[in-house]
Amino acid sequence: MKVVCQNCGKEVTVSGLGRPRTNLDGIKVLASLRANGSVTLTAKEYGVSRGSIRNTLKGIGLTAKDIIKK
Repeated sequence: MKVVCQNCGKEVTVSGLGRPRTNLDGIKVLASLRANGSVTLTAKEYGVSRGSIRNTLKGIGLTAKDIIKK
């Protein structure tokens, strides 16, 4: 992607804009969630936010309540 530099006005080529994808594996997240019993502990294990865990589950059509049986 090419952008215009605010300081010099020249076009500069940049890459890697934004936050990198986590690419969490749904099967591993499910196993970890069953073992830990908590979205927070699973997120800490993978070093991501709780929202990332929930989005991974949402992508495969599940919620944390579906996985964690009390």
